[in-house]
Amino acid sequence: MRRPVLDLRQVTKTYGAGDTAVHAVAGVDLVVERGDYVAVMGASGSGKSTLMNIVGCLDAPSSGRYLLDGVDVGRLQERQLSLVRNRKIGFVFQSFNLLARTSAVENVELPLAYAGVRPAERRRRALAALDRVGLAGRVGHHPNELSGGQQQRVAVARAIVNEPVLLLADEPTGALDSRSTADMLDLFDTLNASGRTLVIITHEDEVAARARRVVRMRDGEIQTDVRSAARELAP
Repeated sequence: MRRPVLDLRQVTKTYGAGDTAVHAVAGVDLVVERGDYVAVMGASGSGKSTLMNIVGCLDAPSSGRYLLDGVDVGRLQERQLSLVRNRKIGFVFQSFNLLARTSAVENVELPLAYAGVRPAERRRRALAALDRVGLAGRVGHHPNELSGGQQQRVAVARAIVNEPVLLLADEPTGALDSRSTADMLDLFDTLNASGRTLVIITHEDEVAARARRVVRMRDGEIQTDVRSAARELAP
């Protein structure tokens, strides 16, 4: 039996103490199997962003246990966490987070450079990732020479170039127009169909509707966790 990509067990995150304590995440249990496509939704203050930071190993839970691809991240030192983030998680952010003075292919190469991959191999893999997201003709362009949708595609290429076990996206369509949003969601569908595991944080129903499973949070807890029968039947 394959181990899940994510396994959160009674995870909490509390800021402050006593009467002023804020329970941002309150006893969350969440399992995401390999190849799943999950949208996490919730109003501002629901805990979804805090949960994303924990899942992305950007913040540590106050209590509970988190296993990422079978690794208990609570037992890792900071250097080990950095390696896990680079090798096992691909991040996509609303604001793209591209280096302005660096070409598309050089932006995509960054995770490989941090991992110590040799220049020729990282160039080959970065070009392949850009081709996969439909930007083979824009590899030498800088971010300011690309549309918002194209910049986000570069960000996705950078996120998948290391072949991570998890693609974690935080409001990935928040800065895109409707056409670019549709294109990005089509790309996510394609990546998931190829076996990629996706967890997307979003407040947009249109984005969540493309996922196979929707998790809704409220007051730091998972309120509903519903699998889409229609998406499960889709090819």
